[in-house]
Amino acid sequence: MTTFTALTTTMGRSTAEGLALALEALEPEPTGIGVFEVEDGSGLFEVAAYFTDEPDRAGLAVLAMVHGVQDFNVSDVPDEDWVAKVRRDLPPVDAGRFFVYGSHDADKVPAGKVPLLIEAAMAFGTGHHGTTLGCLRAFDRMVDAGFVPQNAVDIGCGTAVLAMAAAHISPNVVLASDIDPTAVEVAAANVAANNLTGRVDCLIAAGFDAPALAKAAPFDLVFANILKGPLIAIAEDMAKATQPGGTAILSGILNEQADAVVEVYARAGFNETRRDSIVDWTTLTLTKFD
Repeated sequence: MTTFTALTTTMGRSTAEGLALALEALEPEPTGIGVFEVEDGSGLFEVAAYFTDEPDRAGLAVLAMVHGVQDFNVSDVPDEDWVAKVRRDLPPVDAGRFFVYGSHDADKVPAGKVPLLIEAAMAFGTGHHGTTLGCLRAFDRMVDAGFVPQNAVDIGCGTAVLAMAAAHISPNVVLASDIDPTAVEVAAANVAANNLTGRVDCLIAAGFDAPALAKAAPFDLVFANILKGPLIAIAEDMAKATQPGGTAILSGILNEQADAVVEVYARAGFNETRRDSIVDWTTLTLTKFD
């Protein structure tokens, strides 16, 4: 069955949310509506509507005009097994000692690698994105240098791939937190699928705001693969939660945003020890002042 998408962009959250609300009154009714901020600091938002029947293009044009946004781009989406397609298009990822793969590639895990099973259809963090890959590579280099985390946490964990990587190296339980309850459910399922139950604890938290995180701090390793805005917002909390000499591996940062993040974290008490870029994305390795 063919489905349809209608997509437009606008400046400002309030306009985007108002348009999304108006879309609910269209006939035929959309089956889903989403508002997404473009994470480039521009303030641009995407508004998308999904339809099982061809949408009223005239009605969409009127809504765009009334709300002062760009005309909707309407596309048809052919019926396809999208999970199978994603699996075909996302091969295993080799990140130093770590090997991220889906169950369909279980026969491809090389001997001697640390296997991390992540299904491609699940939450953010399959290892293919430059941010997750950058974090894995940064951690792999630290392990090569002899680092063994004793008290690690993955803030904004998504699939928990970074927490699971740390759990394979650390002798102690690793914490994995996310603000999104669905992500935490996905993380817990991945932990179980990787036979790491009891080695990674998954919990809901906004930043470091959770009793379990406060009790476990200070950490000698903090992963935070989120976005520039949230990273800056939690800089002071991260400084309090990281032990002197501890490491923070940060990503979700566009290359042009890296200097701003480093500046904020320098004021909070961190030195930049390494910066790596993969395509458009930067991963920062920072050390807390002694």
